[in-house]
Amino acid sequence: MQYKDFIVNVLEESSKIALKYYGKVSGTVKPEDSNQVLTKADVEIGKYLISQIEKYFPDHNIIDEEAGIIDKKSSFTWVNDPIDGTSNFAAGTPLYGTMIGLLKDDKPVIGGISLPAFSEIYYGEKGKRAFCNGKKIQVTKETDLKNVLVVYGMDSRQDNPEETRQEAKLFGEIVLACRNMRISNSCFDIMMLARGSYGAWLNKSSKIWDNVAGHAIVEEAGAVFTDFYGNPMDYSRPLSKAKLNFTQFIAPPVLHKQLQKIICALQT
Repeated sequence: MQYKDFIVNVLEESSKIALKYYGKVSGTVKPEDSNQVLTKADVEIGKYLISQIEKYFPDHNIIDEEAGIIDKKSSFTWVNDPIDGTSNFAAGTPLYGTMIGLLKDDKPVIGGISLPAFSEIYYGEKGKRAFCNGKKIQVTKETDLKNVLVVYGMDSRQDNPEETRQEAKLFGEIVLACRNMRISNSCFDIMMLARGSYGAWLNKSSKIWDNVAGHAIVEEAGAVFTDFYGNPMDYSRPLSKAKLNFTQFIAPPVLHKQLQKIICALQT
């Protein structure tokens, strides 16, 4: 089966599972991180994605947010987030989605994201552009930060409240520099960027499963995807990085440069 067909098919089915549970489940807080929530839907979708990967690509590795690591000693690694935005999902907010991406060695080559509440499936493959429900998408052509909405995902750090307060200061500087700020803290935001509705996305707290699918899509839509400080993303030896924190900074090149100046100014 072709990767595109596979991703679209599994996202269609995972959307059905999500909608079956939406508005009918509550979340439990993960003991290792009070910002993270788990529901029955996360578990069921995760099991479904793994079963389909093992059926069609049995030799490939898998990293799944809930199930962990399945090591097949392959150069290909699927990276899944059964429900990104689980806190939103559990609260009955429709800004959530399912993410599935494929790394070849350490490069994102294919990614898909579904937004079940909107009946949308996004897909991007290296060198083949990005699409929503089969229609080509691209990032905004706006070149002035003052004319775009920016998204900044931020989790509280109860163990280091001063760090949260400092990050809120940066948040404020970016609000003053752009048209306004928006946030769902989920893949919904990233796909709104990919289709040109938002101008940038920043986040200091994510895992590898929050990155790979969106990375493949937004690059094909014309964005730059780096860490928070403009460095290339490092997915080398991906199976060793399931617990590693990643930062994210996504924007069209010209807006990326404008925002990077603001970030650097606060670091000096």
